[in-house]
Amino acid sequence: MSLQQTLQNQVKQAVLASFDVSIDTVEFQATRKEFAGDITVVIFPMLRYVKGNPVQIGETIGNYLVDNVEEVKAFNVVKGFLNVEISDAYYMNFFNGIKNATDYGFVTPSPEDKAIMVEYSSPNTNKPLHLGHIRNNLLGYSVSEILKASGKKVYKTQIINDRGIHICKSMLAWEKFGNGETPETTGLKGDKLVGNYYVKFDQEYKKEIETLVAEGKSQEEAKKEAPLLLEAQNMLRKWESGDEKTVALWKTMNGWVYDGFAETYTNMGVDFDTLYYESNTYLLGKEFVAEGLKSGVFFKEEDGSVWCDLTEEGLDKKIVQRADGTAVYMTQDIGTAIQRIKDFPDVGGMVYTVGNEQDYHFQVLFIILKKLGFEWAKNLYHLSYGMVDLPSGKMKSREGTVVDADDLIDEMATTAEEISEELGKLDGYTEEEKKALYKTIGLGALKYYILKVDPKKRILFDPKESIDFQGNTGPFIQYTYARIQAILRRADFDYSKNLTVSEITLHEKEKELLKQLELFPEVIQNAATQHSPALIANYTYDLVKEFNSFYQNVSILGADNDDEKIFRVQLSKQVANTIKNAFSVLGIQVPERM
Repeated sequence: MSLQQTLQNQVKQAVLASFDVSIDTVEFQATRKEFAGDITVVIFPMLRYVKGNPVQIGETIGNYLVDNVEEVKAFNVVKGFLNVEISDAYYMNFFNGIKNATDYGFVTPSPEDKAIMVEYSSPNTNKPLHLGHIRNNLLGYSVSEILKASGKKVYKTQIINDRGIHICKSMLAWEKFGNGETPETTGLKGDKLVGNYYVKFDQEYKKEIETLVAEGKSQEEAKKEAPLLLEAQNMLRKWESGDEKTVALWKTMNGWVYDGFAETYTNMGVDFDTLYYESNTYLLGKEFVAEGLKSGVFFKEEDGSVWCDLTEEGLDKKIVQRADGTAVYMTQDIGTAIQRIKDFPDVGGMVYTVGNEQDYHFQVLFIILKKLGFEWAKNLYHLSYGMVDLPSGKMKSREGTVVDADDLIDEMATTAEEISEELGKLDGYTEEEKKALYKTIGLGALKYYILKVDPKKRILFDPKESIDFQGNTGPFIQYTYARIQAILRRADFDYSKNLTVSEITLHEKEKELLKQLELFPEVIQNAATQHSPALIANYTYDLVKEFNSFYQNVSILGADNDDEKIFRVQLSKQVANTIKNAFSVLGIQVPERM
């Protein structure tokens, strides 16, 4: 039982014994620095149940805790706040229980628990991954790792959007303007080559619109009647009907893209347990559209299109299949969800990592799956996140104004190199070691900068600002970890001894560090519940700030006696281990030297 749980139970007992009143909850907060104490009980919410002066109520509860709770050694009351001082013995016992635990904070999954499937990335095969995909991948991967650390079995997956009009646009442009070029003949990654033709389609399409407008068509008419668009629509129909030549080109160009994606995922440090393809799942979606028509979940309009009426849920009507029988995104998302449960019967819920422009889509999807009678549909969660902007403005794929994921990762390593060279910290490193370290620092800076922000908030990403060795940044935390490793390398003595409170008097800075360490398991659980890596990131920054304050105020290897020296090395080692564990669920590596 945690200290807070113990205190909660005992405060309830104190109120019952002293005032003959039961209270449901107890509100705690960290004790303010200017007052003695480690944890504060807020008295004001109790005044609804207990009549009287809040100071006197606090005094009564405080005396009860000192008399009845072994861990409580003293208290003071400031207005309506009961500041409780916890004994050194409690903190020493806590530390001795975790000091050798390399997996501190992590919970092992229980075999009988249902698994969670987390979807992220889910790119289109008509362009390379860009900065927006980076936030998606980092969030989805990190939430997967956090859920695992909290004790859940997790499957990481993606749905690859490999069919549809946007894919046909790249295919058609390559067919018309590509002169047979390939990744091999151009030296380009396959996803970049295909992405160039998506941009080329848009450029030529706009020219055709201008020509039609000049001939007297309205802008709307020109957009619908442009020959290139009509050809792309025809190509989509040919693909859906299984036309051999169209399907062969589709397979070839998608193959180029998959090779490119695989390289980017490796560079980014993310992976997947299983992959789904829209070209497979949309057909299952169409089957369930037919089922839903029979059961009355869906209805057919006069033109043959199929819809779901969601007006009773406060929404509008949603199309699930076009009049010509072709699938829409909703069709394939219905099919994908059902297919996943068929493939993984132990899955009891799913997390969809998709930008907030799709909030309405997922609200509708989850309602439709419930209407179709799937029990697991109540355990679906949309991990909605804000867009990533750059100082230069918004990105647009079809206009070719995106920040390419590979280029950004390379740029981060280059920026890390420039700053490291300025600081001159890498004497004695080989060129190979330097290169690996630059990538670790650059990628760590990128990941931390993005993950420290609440997922729902929009981000303005500044690469230079993210690689700073001071402040709330990845490199600052990595540097502190490396500093601790340097201390451990210099600790040329046995520091495995189990120390007790009779041998050690805790320094105020040691106690603050222990209090911060104690929070880690709860932070993991809260981050899992809220699907928020930001909680882990900002906890780690607070831990590192606390360690640096300890490091500046307390001598570690130059301590007054051997027991102090042993304890401070043990404490430093577990702080480093907790930084490593926290960063591991963020997908960030920590260097042994910096």
